[in-house]
Amino acid sequence: MSINIFGKSKDLIGNINVYLQTIQTSGLVFYEAIKEYMDGQNDFFADRVVEIKKIEHEADSLRRDIKHKLYKYLLIPESRGDVLALLETLDDVVDVSYNTLLSISIEKPEIPDSIKDDFVKMAKYSVKSTEALIGACEAYLTDLSNVNDFINKVFFFETEIDRIEERIKRTVFGPDSSMKFSRKVHIRYFAEKIALISDTAENICDRLSVFVIKREV
Repeated sequence: MSINIFGKSKDLIGNINVYLQTIQTSGLVFYEAIKEYMDGQNDFFADRVVEIKKIEHEADSLRRDIKHKLYKYLLIPESRGDVLALLETLDDVVDVSYNTLLSISIEKPEIPDSIKDDFVKMAKYSVKSTEALIGACEAYLTDLSNVNDFINKVFFFETEIDRIEERIKRTVFGPDSSMKFSRKVHIRYFAEKIALISDTAENICDRLSVFVIKREV
């Protein structure tokens, strides 16, 4: 099923495309930030925190502008609430990414060299889950037939991240670990914070699946 629910409103379509690209960019910035933190590039990491904060503001501004235009241009009026809900929940991806980087910049967790690559992999798969989520949203707005393909990718990457998260926890809490318990808990906390990005993407896809069913009825 191929349909553009915005008709010929190039202005609204353009704004939504920019908004989706902004969400995707937040994921890329997050990934680079995690790599830089794990490499000890603290100045570069600090710049990423500032950068993603700007992205968060930009996303909020775009979302508000789109909200006002939705009721004027949307071709299928009954889809207004679903589209707006989708755009607002997408904002959660940026919020989680920013809050995670901000927490890292404040608390400065000490990550052992042996698991730094695992944290980077989690961030990498977080980017991939975000990219797949954006693909699912674009398909929902233009071609429903492709939505499930992207949703399946989100679920796959979320599962991979869960596996890495568990591996990190088993490593730091394992019998061979000599770290203080407080440090173990700190590491576990940030593993869970990073995993929350893909969890958020998965939750959005669950809602998106319902929106698709409503459009198909």
